Amino acid sequence: MNRFTTLTSQIVPLPVDNIDTDQIIPARFLKVTDKAGLGDNLFADWRYDAEGKPNPAFVLNRPEMKGRQVLLVGDNFGCGSSREHAPWALIGYGFRAVISTSFADIFRNNALKNGLLPVVVDRQTHQHLFDLCEANPAAEVTIDLAAQSLVLPDGRTVQFPIDPFSKTCLLNGVDEIGYVLGLLDKIEAYEAGRG
Repeated sequence: MNRFTTLTSQIVPLPVDNIDTDQIIPARFLKVTDKAGLGDNLFADWRYDAEGKPNPAFVLNRPEMKGRQVLLVGDNFGCGSSREHAPWALIGYGFRAVISTSFADIFRNNALKNGLLPVVVDRQTHQHLFDLCEANPAAEVTIDLAAQSLVLPDGRTVQFPIDPFSKTCLLNGVDEIGYVLGLLDKIEAYEAGRG
């Protein structure tokens, strides 16, 4: 898992509420246990037409959106089934963070365990971000995980919540197993002392 410290990126705005995991990565793509290639099928039913050709009206198919690492979405993102493939697809596409007013609990936990940062903002900030993106499609945000801050395109800074354990894992680029393995010397010393 890649470390997450500070990220500056332009934004992909997708102002849709209640985007569920089947919209993020449709069930027909869940036959794999490997993450490779899932980014190609991110939002597949919106991104491609019935013949598999890119839908020019969908935001990810606009050339200026290529390479952006922050997705701005509506409320209640990642609801629905508990598929871990949803954050895998978002990361596979190239996203490092998703901004919303709320995330489904299972999606949020799966995202954090896989290196995707869910950033929760209040409704006023959320709407302000969409307005800024509309006024300036090239607008950038900066996310500083250590400070738990989001710097908006107009320079204003807002704080976002994250639990201390997930924050530590993301800052160090480790999952739960990697975190425990990082304590192996202490674990072995403790076990040796019990003997």
